[in-house]
Amino acid sequence: MKKSRLKRYLPLYLMLTPGIIYLIINNYMPMGGIIVAFKNYNYQKGIFGSAWNGLKNFIFLFKTNDAWIITRNTLCYNLVFILLGTVGAIAVAVLLGELKTKRGKKAYQTVILLPFLVSIVVVSYIVYGFLSTEFGNVNHTLEQMGKDSVSWYSSPKYWPFILVIVNLWKNIGYNTVLYYATLIGIDTSYYEAAVVDGATRWQRIRYITLPSLLPTVSILTLMSISKIFYSDFGLFYQVPLNSGPLLDVTNTIDTYVYRGLMVTSNVGMSAAAGLYQSVVGFVLVLLANWIVGRHDKDSTLF
Repeated sequence: MKKSRLKRYLPLYLMLTPGIIYLIINNYMPMGGIIVAFKNYNYQKGIFGSAWNGLKNFIFLFKTNDAWIITRNTLCYNLVFILLGTVGAIAVAVLLGELKTKRGKKAYQTVILLPFLVSIVVVSYIVYGFLSTEFGNVNHTLEQMGKDSVSWYSSPKYWPFILVIVNLWKNIGYNTVLYYATLIGIDTSYYEAAVVDGATRWQRIRYITLPSLLPTVSILTLMSISKIFYSDFGLFYQVPLNSGPLLDVTNTIDTYVYRGLMVTSNVGMSAAAGLYQSVVGFVLVLLANWIVGRHDKDSTLF
């Protein structure tokens, strides 16, 4: 039976082979480098020759004056990203589903294309406006309206909103596709029965569409929680252009470690921060998965 089963599923195993090899090389083999977090790393002596220093790298990380700021920024931004990203993606997916049902294929394609192009133009216009204090489009518009221009890279109060907008613009499309794929898989007989019973459009969305999306919402949220102690390096480092006056609102664990590594070359501290992020993320996933499992076992990751 084992041989016949192996022969039957051999094509699937062969398809899995490249992915498994990638995971082993990229995700499991580097785990040996965890020991660097507990060593005073010396480039000449290497990983195994460097002296052990216990938890000093972790103590150095948490004793810094910026520990609270980087932890607060990392957590709060990610919580906002998860919340607004989920709500926004579901709203767009539901809207697309309703428009497709209501207007037909041709109109549906037009409705998708136009807002997409408009959003690219509008957000690009806004983001480009932040790239120059003197010549930015936004500042030019403000001057035309008789208002003073804004020095974006020395005004921290604007950046929590800028970062949220840019993150949503970057990720909402991908998440919308995932939710929309779930949405079009819902049995249409549910909607037909609801129409016969006199349900309104909002009632069909509330009692059929949204409950059907819950398993996908749970899985994607759990996956996001696993990275809640990580941040988008490009978003928090490159978009603000590493501006010093903005560090209080743009500095996260990842950018802090990168700056520390570039200035002090402290590989041990960098490894300690990475291990700290991974362990906390793993614990949060287990906790969130357990909480979800108590309410609906079908919506858990494992």
